[in-house]
Amino acid sequence: MQVQPYLFFDGRCDEAIEFYKKTLGAKVEMIMRFKDAPDQSMISPGSADKVMHSSIKIGDTTVLASDGRNTGKPNFQGFSLTLYAKDEGEADKLFGALSAGGEVRMPMDKTFFARRFGMLADKFGVGWMIIVPAQ
Repeated sequence: MQVQPYLFFDGRCDEAIEFYKKTLGAKVEMIMRFKDAPDQSMISPGSADKVMHSSIKIGDTTVLASDGRNTGKPNFQGFSLTLYAKDEGEADKLFGALSAGGEVRMPMDKTFFARRFGMLADKFGVGWMIIVPAQ
């Protein structure tokens, strides 16, 4: 069994994919646009070139993403994605890149459970936790 996150960017999916390619080295595995759907009756006006479904690889994890209903108001609550960094330098680099234009929720620091840990919401509102485990 496998659990994969599916993120809905409500009209900003292309921008998010480019951001994750730049900040995390994400690789696009596939993108399907609304204009490619066989039944166009459910497609809202102006959505033809928006992302209906995509799959991107971040490290060893596949993250699925879409523009969803294209409301322009992505809303990510009740979860965070976690990145395990190999060392403190990588953790700081990832944290800095992801937090650009976003919100730092807990600055990177040493904790009782990790050599380095921090929390942020990126510029799309997606929550991230960056960690370098104690061991």
